[in-house]
Amino acid sequence: MSSVLERFLRYVQIDTQSDPNSETFPSTAKQRNLSNLLAEELRALGVADAHVDEHGYVYATIPSNSERMDIPVICFCSHVDTSPDVTGEHVKPIVHRNWDGSDIVLPDDHSQVLRVGDLHDLDQQIGNDIVTASGTTLLGADNKAGVAEIMAAAEHLLANPQIKHGDIKILFTPDEEVGRGTEKVDLQKLGADFGYTVDGEAIGTLEDETFSADGVKITIHGVSTHPGYAIGKLENALKIAAEILAKLPKDRLSPETTQDKEGFIHPVQMEGIQEKAVLSFIIRDFTVAGLHEKEAFLKGIMEDVLQGYPNSSAEFKVQEQYRNMKEVLDQHPEVIQHALEAMKRAGLTPIQRSIRGGTDGSRLSFMGLPCPNIFAGEHAFHSKLEWVSVQDMEKAVEVIVSLAAVWEEK
Repeated sequence: MSSVLERFLRYVQIDTQSDPNSETFPSTAKQRNLSNLLAEELRALGVADAHVDEHGYVYATIPSNSERMDIPVICFCSHVDTSPDVTGEHVKPIVHRNWDGSDIVLPDDHSQVLRVGDLHDLDQQIGNDIVTASGTTLLGADNKAGVAEIMAAAEHLLANPQIKHGDIKILFTPDEEVGRGTEKVDLQKLGADFGYTVDGEAIGTLEDETFSADGVKITIHGVSTHPGYAIGKLENALKIAAEILAKLPKDRLSPETTQDKEGFIHPVQMEGIQEKAVLSFIIRDFTVAGLHEKEAFLKGIMEDVLQGYPNSSAEFKVQEQYRNMKEVLDQHPEVIQHALEAMKRAGLTPIQRSIRGGTDGSRLSFMGLPCPNIFAGEHAFHSKLEWVSVQDMEKAVEVIVSLAAVWEEK
C-alpha cells in the first residue's frame, strides 16, 4: 500500500483549481490533466474500462473476483479539483518525517506556521510523517488525498486477488469545490448500488450527516440619477445592500458565531452600481425547516430595509444546493454498518459525526446512490496551512480495502 504517498506527491503538483465564475463544465480545463492521468494509470493497472467522459468524470470498474453473484456494487468517489480560495498553482509538497511536535515553519512564507494548539488534531501526529505545502499555496489534500488513497487501494486489490470482493466502481469528479461535482454524473452508467466519498478529515471518522444547503440571491433595483441633482430622487442600490448586510445579527446566525448543529446565513458576494446591486448568500442548517426559517428571516430584513426606499424594489431568489444525506442513509443502515466494521478491522475506533458542510455524497445520496463520507486525513483545507499525515493516508487505504472485503462477506 506504500504507493499512496508517491501518488499523492505527484497529484498535488498538478493544478486543478476550479472556478465558481466559469460557465463551462468542468469549470477549468486543467482539471482534465489529472483526470486523464488517473484514467491512464488505472488502465496500466489492468482496469480496462477506465476512461474520462466528455464532462471530465473518470469512470472505472474493478471486476468482481468472488464466486458470489449477489454482492451489491459499491463505489469509491473523490474529487480532483481544489478550492478557489487559495491558489493551487506551483504546489511544492514537503514531507516532514518523524515530526517531533515542534512548530513547522513553511519555507516560502515564514509567517505560515503549523503549531500544536492552533490546528485541530495536529497534536495526535507526533512521530508521524506530515505533508504540507511550502507556504504560498494550498496543499491539495482536499481531495487529492482521497484520490491517491482510492488509487492505492485499487492497486492493492488488483495485486492481491486473494482479497475477495464484488464489482467495485471508481468515480473521480470535477468541480466539487464549486458545488457542481455531481451535475453531469451518469449514475446509470456508473452502475453502483452504494457509494463512499473519501473526503473526510480526522482518522477514523465516518460522516453520515451534512448540512442542508440553499443559496440566496437578492437583486436590488435602486433609482439612479445624476449625483449633482439627486436630492429627493436618488435611491442608491449599493447603500440598500449595505443596510441589509448591516442588519444581520452580530452575535448569532453567522459562521463565525455558530458550531455543532447550529446553522447560519453567510454573505459570500456583493457587486453592483448605484442603480443595481446583487447580494449572494449561502444558507446552512441541518434541517430543511431551519433553512426556511433563516430564509424568511433574511427576506424580512430585506423588506424592512426597502421600506425606507419607496421607489426601489428587490427580488429574493432561493436556489436549492444540497440536502442532509442522513435522510437517505437512515434507510440503508448497512452502508454505515459495513464502514464501521471496516474501520474496526483496520484497528481504528470509529467516530461517527456530522459535517458542517457538504460532499458530493450529499447530492449522490438524493440522486439514488446512498453515499456517506469516510476519512481521507485532510486537515486545514482551503488554506496555506493544509496538511495530511502519511500514516493516516495509509490507514485510509487499508479501510477502503477492508470495506471491499466486508461487502463481499456480508
